[in-house]
Amino acid sequence: MTFGAATRQRLLVGVGLSATVFAVLTFLVVQEAPFLLDLERALGEPIAEWTAEHPAAERAAEWFALATRPLYATVYVAIAALVLIWRGFRRPAAWIVVVILGTMLSTTLIKALVDRSRPDYELMVLNDGSFPSGHSSWAAAAAGVAIVLASLFVRRRNQRRLVGVLAVAFALLVGFDRLMIGVHHVSDVLGGWALGVLWVTGMAYLVDPTPQPTDVEPLPTPLPTSKELAVILNPVKVEDPVAFRALVETRAAELGWGAPVWFETTVEDTGRSMAHEAAVGGAAVVLVCGGDGTVRTVCAELAGTGIPVGVIPAGTGNLLARNLDLPLYLNAAVEVGLNGQDRAIDIVRIAGDGLGDDEHFLVMAGMGFDAAIMEGATEQIKAKVGWFAYVISGFRNLMFPAIRVDISVDDGPFTRHRARTIVVGNVGFLQAGLPLLPDATLDDGRIDVVMVNPARFLSWLRVVARVISRGKKLDETVNRMTGRKVVIKAAHDTPRQIDGDPIGAGQELICECLPGKLLVRVPR
Repeated sequence: MTFGAATRQRLLVGVGLSATVFAVLTFLVVQEAPFLLDLERALGEPIAEWTAEHPAAERAAEWFALATRPLYATVYVAIAALVLIWRGFRRPAAWIVVVILGTMLSTTLIKALVDRSRPDYELMVLNDGSFPSGHSSWAAAAAGVAIVLASLFVRRRNQRRLVGVLAVAFALLVGFDRLMIGVHHVSDVLGGWALGVLWVTGMAYLVDPTPQPTDVEPLPTPLPTSKELAVILNPVKVEDPVAFRALVETRAAELGWGAPVWFETTVEDTGRSMAHEAAVGGAAVVLVCGGDGTVRTVCAELAGTGIPVGVIPAGTGNLLARNLDLPLYLNAAVEVGLNGQDRAIDIVRIAGDGLGDDEHFLVMAGMGFDAAIMEGATEQIKAKVGWFAYVISGFRNLMFPAIRVDISVDDGPFTRHRARTIVVGNVGFLQAGLPLLPDATLDDGRIDVVMVNPARFLSWLRVVARVISRGKKLDETVNRMTGRKVVIKAAHDTPRQIDGDPIGAGQELICECLPGKLLVRVPR
């Protein structure tokens, strides 16, 4: 979301402090203040002498100095910018290019103007000016860029903090490395840090790097003239609900929508009654912001109503959004929800022992190993490490015992199998684009089944290789089926899940595809 007033105020303070520090240091260096020279020798020379006395430390420091040369920063910047452009984020890509190149060019210019000599105890011979440290300035700018990008694209506070700690540690290490090999005075390093911070905070204050909605005309549709908009929000999944409300309301007004009607889910009601109320209230579009569970509940209630659903992914998996190629960034997802085009997709009715009469899923349901993973990836763990919670739970349950299952496709005869996991999918891809069901699509009127049964621990490597390569070979290790209706009966109670939500152990799943039942908003 865009920088608010408080963030801009902090950026302005950062500009003032970094500019003041840099100006004071530059003045003292140019004036060759005796107290500064004495202080810097007292601090810097012992560090360089210690490095010279320890050859291993000297080799490590020199290697690190070469690996973090400012010249290499252009390569790093180019890679980062290309990745952002490839993902459709041109504005932040241009912003980081300006920040890093501006830092490097200004450092080079100031070095030439000040023309300060290197310390006489340097362990590496360098011929250019000493103030400010180019390594330190670009490292501080890179750290600042990482922190800003994390604030834009990383939803979880603890993950943003981790990025911040690692970024600051990197900048500090680069600066200390310059002192270890004696090629800079302490003020050179401090000046480089201040200059890098000045570029980051100054450019962020002048040009908000937040990706902006694409400038497209509203889509002409036969929507009601009132353009009623309803938004169903899972407040737990959005870090700043107030800012999210402001984002939606501002963009909705720009596109001619009426004031949104807001609903918030609860632990007791994950969106069913809210979606019903939005539908009977005359909503032309319903935006749902939450994880796969919230999205599933809302979409199931709105299936068959003809009301398009705009999915704002804010969960850990976000598998529906990934398979629809929806943007995972809030600003862009809101734009698609308000101004995208409608696509009819399938929804799957699911029943079984212990389940209600009106359960559906959009993504996947399963029994066995995959359901055990979902049970092990608790909300507490996901709040701390995000999607990596599934990796942790997966390793813990890697040798989930095989179960005997009988499967019927399209009311045909049951066939018997053994599998560690059985997944019924309406979509084909997991996180990181892993093609678990490569032939499954959201609008083909069919559902796909995969059974995985690695015989031994190392057999999982063969399973992963076959899944990644999209191998067509079917055997006892990886077996696939497809049809309109699938019935699965296990020999004993087995963990089960629907769209990533554990639903308790049971022995039966009955899945039936309902073709084109739901309208969702997708990019146009």
